Amino acid sequence: MVTTTFNTTKSEEIFAAAQKLMPGGVSSPVRAFKSVGGQPIVFDRVEGAYVWDVDGNQYIDYVGTWGPAICGHTHPEVIAALHDALNKGTSFGAPCYQENVLAEMVIDAVPCIEMVRFVNSGTEACMAVLRLMRAFTGREKLIKFEGCYHGHADMFLVKAGSGVATLGLPDSPGVPKSTTANTLTAPYNDLEAVKTLFEQNPDEIAGVILEPVVGNAGFIPPDAGFLEGLRVLTQEYGALLVFDEVMTGFRIAYGGAQEKFGVTPDLTTLGKVIGGGLPVGAYGGRRDIMEMVAPAGPMYQAGTLSGNPLAMTAGIKTLELLNKSGTYEYLDKITKKLSQGLLKIAKETGNEACGGQISAMFGLFFNPGPVHNYEDAKKSDLSKFARFHRGMLERGVYLAPSQFEAGFTSLAHTDEDIDRTLAMAHEVMSSL
Repeated sequence: MVTTTFNTTKSEEIFAAAQKLMPGGVSSPVRAFKSVGGQPIVFDRVEGAYVWDVDGNQYIDYVGTWGPAICGHTHPEVIAALHDALNKGTSFGAPCYQENVLAEMVIDAVPCIEMVRFVNSGTEACMAVLRLMRAFTGREKLIKFEGCYHGHADMFLVKAGSGVATLGLPDSPGVPKSTTANTLTAPYNDLEAVKTLFEQNPDEIAGVILEPVVGNAGFIPPDAGFLEGLRVLTQEYGALLVFDEVMTGFRIAYGGAQEKFGVTPDLTTLGKVIGGGLPVGAYGGRRDIMEMVAPAGPMYQAGTLSGNPLAMTAGIKTLELLNKSGTYEYLDKITKKLSQGLLKIAKETGNEACGGQISAMFGLFFNPGPVHNYEDAKKSDLSKFARFHRGMLERGVYLAPSQFEAGFTSLAHTDEDIDRTLAMAHEVMSSL
């Protein structure tokens, strides 16, 4: 049973005030806890594998600022590097040496990247990579997958995941039909649907973009042969293959999903981990494609804060830490213990559930499974997930406030953290 009183008075006061100041009281929709009920907690500080709210409650954190905190929050080496960089200035709007260093690290790590351009968010990276796909191929249509989220740009808000799925929204008002007319969609893990779209749109499709492991409709891995099949189809039809590795990049392997699965796309988007907790994004790929980007080529894209020295510094130090021996073995070990433990507890307590993990990324559906795509994910018991989420929160475990979001572990999580999490999960699932 819960042994401490769960008091959120200050969080409730702050959130009530926030609702009069910002739409829904938040700066990003999923933070509002709409799909899980109750009011969100307001964070005060973070450290290691833990977060504290303004009421002083401590939680084991499995959101990790939605992925970047893979080394743990406020890692002392990252903070020390940032202090040194901060003394030199917060923004240059001009070239800095740190860009070269991080670019070399990214190019060395990610199989498909021969050149890279830094931006400020995953959304920005995906917007730019779409423009680049079209510029390089001279075609306008793209294929995306239902439940995959590539940021909030107009052309991607078609059957999108993440907050769109969480809030049960269809396509967003304010998005012109003309903007999305060239966005074709297919179910994830369905190669035949992709082949049909190519056949129906000969010489019109610039490329295919996907999350190689879906994290924005819950955790959904690719079926055997799916990524390989996409590689073959795109080459056969003269289109580009783009992996959106904003979530999976440097998380499921140092070289991302393309290293993990041995499938090399033409272009890749990155974010989250490569900024070490600061706002960042990037896109990169084959040199012949990237040389179309201004000022090397005619495709225009720019940004005042791109290559920000603080973000570059945090990213460099984070990648240095991740590149140490045994890092991903440890992440895989603790995440597997968590994922398998949750599934075992669900079975023992009579709750239908499925899920899994790859390295430091995991998911749990209240759904008998298997879950191969977004349609399968939507069959989950959302009410049960909401009760599970609230029960875990009240016991000091912070999970993503949506059935349609993946979870994340970090190097700071210990076996003791996992044991405590599983003990709390057993209490909660026994009462569902």
